[in-house]
Amino acid sequence: MPHTRRIFLEYCTTLGLSSTLFPGALYAQAASSEDPVVTAAMIEAAEQLAGLSFTPEQREMMVEDLNERLEDYDALREVPLPNDVPPAFVFDPHLGGSPRPQENATMTWRPPPVERPASEEDLAFLTVAELAGLLRSGQVTSMELTELYLARLKRYDPVLKAVVTLTEERAREQAARADAELAAGQWRGPLHGIPYGAKDLLAVEGYPTTWGAVPFQEQVIDATATVVRKLDEAGAVLVAKLTLGALAWGDVWFGGTTKNPWNVEQGSSGSSAGPGSAVAAGLVGFAIGSETLGSIVSPSTRNGVTGHRPTFGAVSRHGAMTLSWSMDKLGPMARSAEDCALVYEAIRGADPADPASQPTTFPFDPGMNVTGLRVGYLAEAFEGDYANQSADRATLEVVRDLGVELRPLSLPTDLPVGAMLMTLEVEAAAAFDELTRTDRVDAMVRQTEDAWPHVFRTARMVPAVEFVQATRARTRLMERMAEVMAEVDVFISPSFRGSTLQITNLTGHPCVCLPNAFRALEDQPGSPRRQPGSITFVGGLHQDAEVLALAHAYQSATDFHRRRPPIE
Repeated sequence: MPHTRRIFLEYCTTLGLSSTLFPGALYAQAASSEDPVVTAAMIEAAEQLAGLSFTPEQREMMVEDLNERLEDYDALREVPLPNDVPPAFVFDPHLGGSPRPQENATMTWRPPPVERPASEEDLAFLTVAELAGLLRSGQVTSMELTELYLARLKRYDPVLKAVVTLTEERAREQAARADAELAAGQWRGPLHGIPYGAKDLLAVEGYPTTWGAVPFQEQVIDATATVVRKLDEAGAVLVAKLTLGALAWGDVWFGGTTKNPWNVEQGSSGSSAGPGSAVAAGLVGFAIGSETLGSIVSPSTRNGVTGHRPTFGAVSRHGAMTLSWSMDKLGPMARSAEDCALVYEAIRGADPADPASQPTTFPFDPGMNVTGLRVGYLAEAFEGDYANQSADRATLEVVRDLGVELRPLSLPTDLPVGAMLMTLEVEAAAAFDELTRTDRVDAMVRQTEDAWPHVFRTARMVPAVEFVQATRARTRLMERMAEVMAEVDVFISPSFRGSTLQITNLTGHPCVCLPNAFRALEDQPGSPRRQPGSITFVGGLHQDAEVLALAHAYQSATDFHRRRPPIE
């Protein structure tokens, strides 16, 4: 028996599960003494957290092995592991049985005919598609747009607090280059010459990359994120690095709280706080946000903009801050679904620098006949009484009026989705392990229960076996979702009901969150301020084209994406 147990523990160590039996508290308690040692009494206390029960004889047998582990932990902590070093495993959403794309189809799109509006205000709120038409026809220059958006960023940022760093020098150089190329008849595509903003978790060489957090506010990364590089190649013009809630949670960063331009007394939600606020206020043509668990959907809802969370792995995260290797996604936030499609076409694709990235396909066509799509709706989520119910039900009617037959469906309810989300907490705690161990996390602005410092500490108590079991249960969830999505191409759900947000972030399915309401504030009758509402369209893996096409068809029949906030 002792020999068998020894082999078992050595096997766990080989797998990297050095804290398999107990939470990290056991090591922390031992390490805090002058002469670090694990005792039988410590093991007994740790058993309660792990939900286990051993005999005194078993505990004594474990003491020697666990004390040997202390040296292993110390050795591992001597290895430099910056945030961009991934673990030696890669999340693959296709493990649930969904087919991989068989071709690399590309987008079909032409600039629409458009005339330059009379006012600069109107110009600032045009869609990317419309701006592309103006740029290609020579009715506006990239430098004009760049100066327009820089001026608006400076004018409104004291109120909105959406900007970490303006990239003026870089922007003017890019705009001048774009204008020279366009004048010479060289058109790189629909983003050529269009100014945009990037969430400040994306590295841009020569500029700070603060991750929104006090411990990193002076950080400069000597690299440029793949997404930014691809947008450079597409001719887009980076005008600002936009705010994010500290380490990608919420809308509070080291410079304050980013505001919702529809109601500046309210935060813009997060963590893509700056992208949501800046797009809604007409301060950029589009923005790049990120989502791990709602960080595109939530600020898109709060600010009344359109957000696209791509299929997991479809967009490289190289050069982006890591929160969760198996859940992080980068995607566009813009005025319309068509705009999101134009941006996604430029940034998608496999990248050797991101092991989780993969080839994808994108046969988007704004003229797609959506009546051929199999579309479901999460029936039970539309029931009951909730704030955006009438708008959500009206959305279903608009889609039916497009000639689409809606079929009811249900998402898996037999699996503990909430428990699986420990994956995010544990991966985030690992990504910022050194920050926690050195107590630099104490410098972050928010120190409440719903903030990262507390979550990082708590996640250290999760037994490694339970973490692995959560990932195995996640495989079952992917299998269930593959069965659901085999029946539809797209399904429609209220953005925050029916576990849609949690499930699809765990399974890697793409979605588009689009505005469908601007409700008057009950406590401010007659005020121009509004509370935006949204609805979410979810697609099968790598069916980003289909979900964006349906969202575009809906927006072609409505005008919610055209609404402008009062800001002041």
